[in-house]
Amino acid sequence: MFDHLIVSVAGILNDIDLTELTGSSESAATTIRLLLLLTVLTLAPSILIMMTCFTRIIIVLSFVRQGLATQSMPPNQVLIGIALFITLFVMAPVIGEMNNEAFQPFANGEISQQEAFERAAVPIKEFMSSHTREKDLALFMGYAGLEQPETLEDIPLTALIPAFAISELKTAFQIGFLIFVPFLVIDMIVASVLMSMGMMMLPPVMIALPFKILLFVLVDGWYLIVQSLLLSFQ
Repeated sequence: MFDHLIVSVAGILNDIDLTELTGSSESAATTIRLLLLLTVLTLAPSILIMMTCFTRIIIVLSFVRQGLATQSMPPNQVLIGIALFITLFVMAPVIGEMNNEAFQPFANGEISQQEAFERAAVPIKEFMSSHTREKDLALFMGYAGLEQPETLEDIPLTALIPAFAISELKTAFQIGFLIFVPFLVIDMIVASVLMSMGMMMLPPVMIALPFKILLFVLVDGWYLIVQSLLLSFQ
């Protein structure tokens, strides 16, 4: 179990006498901080994708680009950058709580590594559980043979993380469907007009593209998309 693994790793770090390796308690604390920092940096891509709102945001932005049929405009780098900073904006309260409740007390030597991990898991669990469907969570809890949780602490991260991921995928595809509808209507109208004029060889996508961009600009599409994403996380 992921929770037990974290606790075991934290316990092992507690048992290691780093003062013997570094020569002083201050150097030992610095070594532990560097070790934790390297661990977080190693797991950062997985944490970003599986435990934050990044997945929903990047999928919705990709649906917007596909609906516009602009191929590589905006480029992938721009979409990922926008998704990353929106993710940081949405997750700022969670990160702040983790910093205040776990990292700062640990950095000040008030709590152990194990307790820091346990405290840091609470805010991220609260965020993920609030956006996870009960059906998805019950799927993984039932497969693991676990009883129905009564409190948030009873939900293991091994079940909550995949349940949160598939819930985010469903929500992102629901939003993507709503985004595709107006663009599909424009494609159908343009195709019907071209067929009625006998222009069978002219690609409807080429003619519909400027109308899609015009409509998207007139309704301030990027504002509406980002607003909808932010409201979906309230």
